Amino acid sequence: MPPEPTPILIVDDDEGIRDALGEMLGDEGYPVATAANGEEAMAWLRRERPRSCIVLLDLMMPVMDGDEFLRLKRSDPELAGLPVIIVTASGRPVDPMPGIRAYILKPIEMPLLMAAIEACAG
Repeated sequence: MPPEPTPILIVDDDEGIRDALGEMLGDEGYPVATAANGEEAMAWLRRERPRSCIVLLDLMMPVMDGDEFLRLKRSDPELAGLPVIIVTASGRPVDPMPGIRAYILKPIEMPLLMAAIEACAG
């Protein structure tokens, strides 16, 4: 029996991006959840407590941005190890920290994103 695909949490304030990525990743067989900002993402992670999950994280969002989400995630021992793929239009560098597996600029090049997801899931 093949292993269950790793769930993916898409965290982006742009509904169109959440929907498009969710549909594409769902078509690839990944279970998908979405959040419009870091606060919603933390609530989902704390509620669901997934054993494994890949977080696709935008940095520039209202309510709670990606940087604050990363700080909170890192401070929670149960969530700290979940891999994060930064997907952002921000060209600014992100401080290297454990858990960030890739940094992908928007507009998203799907082969790069899929390679990063497969590397995290594998």
